[in-house]
Amino acid sequence: MQDNMTDAFNAQTRQMFEPMRKINSLMLNNMEKMTQYQLEAMQRYSQMGTERMRSATEIKDAEGLRDFSTKQAEMMNEVSQQMQEDARAMSEMSQQFKSEVEKMFSEAGQQMSGQAKAATKGAQSAKASSQASRKS
Repeated sequence: MQDNMTDAFNAQTRQMFEPMRKINSLMLNNMEKMTQYQLEAMQRYSQMGTERMRSATEIKDAEGLRDFSTKQAEMMNEVSQQMQEDARAMSEMSQQFKSEVEKMFSEAGQQMSGQAKAATKGAQSAKASSQASRKS
């Protein structure tokens, strides 16, 4: 009998902590994805800046300066577009995370509601059988 109560307690405890475990796992996965994306973006921007600095050191005359200035404007346009793409990608990751968290909370709420109903039915059944045994 004691084993049954311990098993039931362990099962209830696992059910209680399962939604939190899922949310923590989701948050960790999201943080890893976003961190990886940001590191890759930082590497891209750093590479662009380093390439521009290398190009600047190779300027030897007025024509080289003109070419550098033209490429500098192109690079700024490229950086602007890349930043927009990065912002869009981060926004999409955030939206996906938000929808997954909402889904988990909804599922957890439904599960808890079902457990509460089952517990209420079990309590009512136990009360009815207790009252029936008293009458006998």
